[in-house]
Amino acid sequence: MTISVGMITFDTLDPLPLARWWADQTGGTIVEENEGWFVTVATGEGKPMLAFQKVDDPTPGKNRVHLDLITEDREAEVQRLLAGGATLVARREMPGLEWVTLADPDGNQFCVAAH
Repeated sequence: MTISVGMITFDTLDPLPLARWWADQTGGTIVEENEGWFVTVATGEGKPMLAFQKVDDPTPGKNRVHLDLITEDREAEVQRLLAGGATLVARREMPGLEWVTLADPDGNQFCVAAH
């Protein structure tokens, strides 16, 4: 028996705008809106769905689960995300690995690294 990631879900006060932002950033498509309380984004065949669920009180502080995104050109992708509304949290490195931590418009942190 195996397990795989099917969906990554974000809690938010307003799901549709955040889903649209992530759809734009990942080249994904909103596939369900469910009257604005649960919105899903398809990011491509074989890739996990992103979901955005309306909650009255999102988890405070740093999110406990975050996305680690990979790209061929980290700096170009970081600049694109910043221009699209992300905010820079930190540039980080350790021996053999560099990455950038950003936050989406709701403050959810995610990381961008190169392949």
